[in-house]
Formats: sequence, structure tokens, C-alpha cells
Amino acid sequence: MIDSTPPLAWVVVMPVKPLIRAKTRLSTRPAGERRSLVRAFAWDSAHAVLASEAVIDVVMVTDDPLLQGDITNLGGSWIPDTPDNGLNAALNHGEQYVRATHPGAGIAVVTCDVPALKTSELEAALRAACAVERGYVSDAAGTGTTMLTAQPGTSLNPAFGVRSAAAHKASGAIPLDCGLVPGLRRDVDTEIDLWDARRIGVGTATARAVVLDRDETDRG
Repeated sequence: MIDSTPPLAWVVVMPVKPLIRAKTRLSTRPAGERRSLVRAFAWDSAHAVLASEAVIDVVMVTDDPLLQGDITNLGGSWIPDTPDNGLNAALNHGEQYVRATHPGAGIAVVTCDVPALKTSELEAALRAACAVERGYVSDAAGTGTTMLTAQPGTSLNPAFGVRSAAAHKASGAIPLDCGLVPGLRRDVDTEIDLWDARRIGVGTATARAVVLDRDETDRG
């Protein structure tokens, strides 16, 4: 018997701090370089997500006008971070917006700092997410979370922060069985993380930003 159930559509929520406050652990770089890298990370992450046929929208939660313009140019949406009270509050705000505008869609949170993400990796994780009410993908270290999913009618219940993978598991979320997804797991907080992301293969915006930053350093 052929399964005629339509595939689940997903809306991806991506929270991003204003560029001036983001990625302070890349502290060896001048502020301008850090901002350009964070912007590039967000562009490449969102670009990979929007390329998926399973995704009907990307909603970026941000107050940064440059990021708002970028996601609009990519074909996604944005809403202001009205709560302005940290990552989980921003995600709850984004969830409320998505439930009101796309009530039949699943919600997936993808962090904005996975510049090596491949669309095929995202789709593998979303396929796995169709089998569980709530699921998550841990980061490369196994302690953080780079993706959190919730099916329609299920609360996202985000618990990002220190040891968020354990917190999400304790709250009932299921680790997603999505195979090898190194780009999805490789969030970038430090220079070592950036080196590893480049080893995996970053998107064009991040590759360009790294080269431009190096050129500026060499001229200095």
C-alpha cells in the first residue's frame, strides 16, 4: 500500500545576536573582522537551510539591520527579538510566531554558526525528526546543541546554554539518528572551531570573509 501522507513541512528558526555582541570568544580578532565573520556564518547557515525542499521558511530572530537585510535577500523572513532576554526567550518568541503563521508545520531551530552545513545534512536530520515528537542534534563536542526540532502541536521547550545537549535530553528530546553530519555539528565559537569548519568545507560567504580578513591583516 502506497503511503499518501504528505511529507512534513518545516519552518526553521534561527536566532542571531546583533553583530556587535556576537562571538566574543573570537576575541583575538578586531571587532570588524569578528562582525564580518559572524555575518558570513549566518548567511551560509541560512543559505544551506533555505535550499532544502523540506523547508518552507527560515525565520531569523534578530534586531540587527544587516542580518535582517541578508535573510530577506536570501528569501527568508525575520522578526525582531522583542523579549531581548537571551537565546531561549528569543526562540520561544520565534515559536509563537511560527505557530501562528504556519500551524501545520514542524519547527526546527538551527544555530546561525554552522557555516559548513550542507543541505543534505539538514535534510537527513529533518527526516529523522519526522519520527520523534522532539529531537536534537548535539554539537561536535557532544555537549552543546546545533539543532532542535518539534513536530506540530509539540512545544519546542528550548534549553540552550551550558551543556544544552544534556538539558534537551533530560527534557525528553531524542537524539536524532541522522548519520554523519559534520557540518551540522560544527558550530564555530573559537579559532580552532573555525579551522575545523574550514577543514570540513565552509560556504562561500565564510570562505570569502576569511580571505578578506587575512588580506587586511597582511596589508596592516
